[in-house]
Amino acid sequence: MTFMIEKSDRLKALPPYLFKEIDRQKSEARKKGVDIIDLGVGDPDMPTPPHIIEALCKAARDPANHRYPSYSGMVAFNEAVAAWYQKRFQVTLSPETEVVTLIGSKEGIANIPLALINPGDVGLATSPGYPVYNTGIQFAGGQTWFMDLYKSNQFLPDLSAIPDAVAAKAKLMFINYPNNPTSAVATSEFFKDVVRFAEKHHIIVCHDAAYSEMAFDGYRPPSFLETDGAKDVGVEFHSLSKTYNMTGWRIGFAVGRAEVIQALGQVKSNIDSGVFQAVQYAGIAALEGDQDCVAAMNLEYTRRRDILLAGLREAGLSVETPRATFYAWIEVPKGYTSASFASHLLTQAGIVATPGNGFGAPGEGYIRMALTVSVERMKEAVARIQSTGF
Repeated sequence: MTFMIEKSDRLKALPPYLFKEIDRQKSEARKKGVDIIDLGVGDPDMPTPPHIIEALCKAARDPANHRYPSYSGMVAFNEAVAAWYQKRFQVTLSPETEVVTLIGSKEGIANIPLALINPGDVGLATSPGYPVYNTGIQFAGGQTWFMDLYKSNQFLPDLSAIPDAVAAKAKLMFINYPNNPTSAVATSEFFKDVVRFAEKHHIIVCHDAAYSEMAFDGYRPPSFLETDGAKDVGVEFHSLSKTYNMTGWRIGFAVGRAEVIQALGQVKSNIDSGVFQAVQYAGIAALEGDQDCVAAMNLEYTRRRDILLAGLREAGLSVETPRATFYAWIEVPKGYTSASFASHLLTQAGIVATPGNGFGAPGEGYIRMALTVSVERMKEAVARIQSTGF
């Protein structure tokens, strides 16, 4: 006789994962014969550059790479990360103690609370924000205190609004600039304020920098670790996924304060067995190779961004011009909620957009669109949106 399986309380407490629900809606629309243009999930449509693929193929043929990898990453990959940080941000890192290889930055973000939070502790997270910040805190038994992001404050959290009692219980803070979903960027003064706040309250800052290399019009996003004192209070998560169109490869890294990096490595050594070494060799090729592929990628996203924004504005929608990321954060028209407008676009135009409230309550009144379709499809998307009317 089959008995009932009851999910754990930690799973019951979680809302449905945002992008899983979007996949369900897309599947239903496709069953009805709708030609979907997917601007929802931020999954790059451009291929991984050839020199990275070639490095993978060469390494995959070497039997030495068919065995268990190092838990914390190959020495050569960690050295490549440190060299890249020095060249890109002028930040000096020890490959031995201040770098850990991740199975994509999402894995590290989800696991870092396990290294720092005890049940009842507080984790600070931006809202709207990447859902995994809250998930990681909840899985570790912590409580999430959301730092709300609003247009009136350039989508930067107001640190002065965090009550002293909350700050006293907080063990970590998740921030993310350039920001998903708002595409906002951080100022150097904001990063200085974060360092001062973290020092005062003994909080570890976890900066998600996955979009630092996706920028337009000459803008070069900074690293949090460039800020004086940042490496004393924090770590930074990075990924090869968006920079080199390697989302499916699952490789990233965390860098920063040695004790925190080593604690994250200790968690990982009890959970996973590291990144396939052939993928790490491909990562080395990405970090050490010619970065013209990144410039070309950003130029293509610029073309798409300009087509989308011009079309949205012509349709009467309000949207800021993003300086970084491959997202547009769009205000919904009067009479709609985030969910109802996203539903309208899907049912009436076959356009998938992400409701802003799926990233947190302050995201209500917005939708997010990703620049992850070709110029031709983006033009088609704009034409459909303009023809539907609101």
